[in-house]
Amino acid sequence: MRKPLGETTSLIQTRKGFMKNCWEKYQSSGFFDELITEKGTARPVARKLVNHFCRLSPSEMVARGNAAELSIKEMGISFTIYSQGQNIDRAWPFDIIPRLIKSSDWAMVRQGLTQRSRALNAFINDVYNEQKILKDGLIPAEVVLESKDFKKPCIGFRPKYGVWAHICGSDLIRDEDGSFYVLEDNLRVPSGVSYMIENREVTKRVLPDLFKNYSVRPVDDYPSKLYSTLASLSPRDRKRPCVVVLTPGIYNSAYFEHAFLAQGMGAELVEGADLFVDKDECVYMRTVDGPQRVDVIYRRIDDEFIDPEAFREDSALGVPGIIRSWRKGNVAIANAPGSGVADDKVVYAFVPEMIRYYLKEKPLINSVKTYLCMIEKDRDYVLENIEKLVVKPANESGGYGMMVGPHASKRDHNKFRKLIEENPRNYIAQPTLSLSTAPTYVDGGIAPRHLDLRPFILQGKSSWVTQGGLTRVAMREGSLVVNSSQGGGSKDTWIVEPRK
Repeated sequence: MRKPLGETTSLIQTRKGFMKNCWEKYQSSGFFDELITEKGTARPVARKLVNHFCRLSPSEMVARGNAAELSIKEMGISFTIYSQGQNIDRAWPFDIIPRLIKSSDWAMVRQGLTQRSRALNAFINDVYNEQKILKDGLIPAEVVLESKDFKKPCIGFRPKYGVWAHICGSDLIRDEDGSFYVLEDNLRVPSGVSYMIENREVTKRVLPDLFKNYSVRPVDDYPSKLYSTLASLSPRDRKRPCVVVLTPGIYNSAYFEHAFLAQGMGAELVEGADLFVDKDECVYMRTVDGPQRVDVIYRRIDDEFIDPEAFREDSALGVPGIIRSWRKGNVAIANAPGSGVADDKVVYAFVPEMIRYYLKEKPLINSVKTYLCMIEKDRDYVLENIEKLVVKPANESGGYGMMVGPHASKRDHNKFRKLIEENPRNYIAQPTLSLSTAPTYVDGGIAPRHLDLRPFILQGKSSWVTQGGLTRVAMREGSLVVNSSQGGGSKDTWIVEPRK
């Protein structure tokens, strides 16, 4: 029988009804677990956390879980899923056991993410201007120029500081030895940061005593950092530029976040109908006091819908003429239209080369091995080994359109073989990853569940990375799909140094 985690047997045995049995029996089945070692002992950074939960009785754990659910409802934390043509609002799924990462481990991750953001922005700026990386043959030109996310109205534009993707959410995973890898980059309209902040608030409400054991890096400074980044983009030299958050409206799945960030920044939350472009080619906001000029637009609308003059003519969500104003330098847009050209999973495979090419540096965080189905050799390998691989479409998000080979049926294998053969450019494949696990409170016990992490990188005049990020958890046993739209949940993420 294993020894209790980080606490003497005598101490545990003097207390009745504790959760310690759940922790003693905990096993992560060969995966790297972020809190518990292979021998069943708590990792040094997690000892005080594990001891804290061992002291709770099953009824106390239930009470903490219920308190978290009540807090989420009271705070109005929700997300929207789309099912059978309906929009369904659901409470945010939350696990009460935090995820802990040592600050010394996080320091290298932050450097790597900043490096990656700089290289991606250099790439976007290049492909809309000189296209040196394409001319030098490091990336096949057709990969970029034939991408649906390469926007011709953006050609020749140079945004302030040369930055296009001002807000990036890069998804990280940890492998068998705990090393971090970047799984993908989200550069169009990355979401989830509000849930990162609210997860911390819920944890403070339901487990306040746990914080006295740790010095936890804050996450609630994100709205002020975001505003500073956006304000630095203003085309006018003003002490407090007019910043607005452009949302598609209340039926968007991330509307909670749009409202949350606007409120946190002291910015106006607007829809397309609230803005217009005047004869001077500046953007104005309609107010009860008359038109007010807008300096910076934090847009949460996809490129295709942002301006019916430049993109989809039938869009009722955007602002006619906004691209003209942007190109004239009269308004800043974050993330800039066209940023999605680097949000392509095929382009992802070339990011390490971008870092070497633009920055003359060695990548500080590795990417996951990626097979490009557009390349015959890679495609043959994928078709022959599809049952072992994860196949993803190049431009989908939210876990949609992908297939996890080991968990899929032969029918699905054959379906994706056909899809790949019909449109090889649209598919990539990666090894089925051994995503790390962490103890999760499910069904009245403690069980390992796979997880990933989405930190957020801000880049304007300077760069800044969140202290941690949004941890997403695959709540179903054995599942590797962490997206909330696919049944995933979330945890509070702590960047810590344990107090001695």
